[in-house]
Amino acid sequence: MKDTILTVRRKKIEIVSFLACFVLANLIHIYAIVKYDASFSEMVTSFFYVLCFSVILYLAWCLIRLLIYAVVSLCRK
Repeated sequence: MKDTILTVRRKKIEIVSFLACFVLANLIHIYAIVKYDASFSEMVTSFFYVLCFSVILYLAWCLIRLLIYAVVSLCRK
């Protein structure tokens, strides 16, 4: 990976962040399957819903980080 506007380190951090959101979404999905006594075939059939939820979690995480960076930069000035 070459350095572009985003550094290689930042790209790796973002990939790990998205993977963490994806794992969290899958864990929530497994919990819902167990709680509502559904069949585990839903793990395959609901993959795209889990993927969409992962993207929503990632965007929420990005918004939270953006707000934290804004507050920190305002406090430093």
